[in-house]
Amino acid sequence: MFSKSNLLATLAAFVTMFLLGYGIWEFLLADFFAGHTLKNFMNEDMNMGLIAGSNVIIAFILSTVYSKWARGHHSAKEGFSYGAWIGAFTGFGIGLLNYAVSGLMDITGTLVNGIVEVIFYGIVGAVIGLVYQKTATKE
Repeated sequence: MFSKSNLLATLAAFVTMFLLGYGIWEFLLADFFAGHTLKNFMNEDMNMGLIAGSNVIIAFILSTVYSKWARGHHSAKEGFSYGAWIGAFTGFGIGLLNYAVSGLMDITGTLVNGIVEVIFYGIVGAVIGLVYQKTATKE
């Protein structure tokens, strides 16, 4: 669980999530999602420390689960596939559930966010897969 590969993959995934997530949701698609938000209760000032901390936790869990999921077959392709499944779970599964019970975004925003999460977590998974590939013990 605390192997060199897992810790380095966690670090790489954290950096990727933090920077890419901020770029996607705060800059690239912020106006789009603002136009599809039905109920806004976001904080005006984001707590970057808590965002970073949550990203570390998520990155560690993703990396740890990936190490078991991949069963020694590490690559960017394997990692992307793994991450895309995670993105489908969070983006569409949880996203549609949240749409049904809280209605924070309209259906267009919810579906677009699902697609974005599949791509986002696919990229994070690819990074994890690459780090595992580069740091795996050679036989």
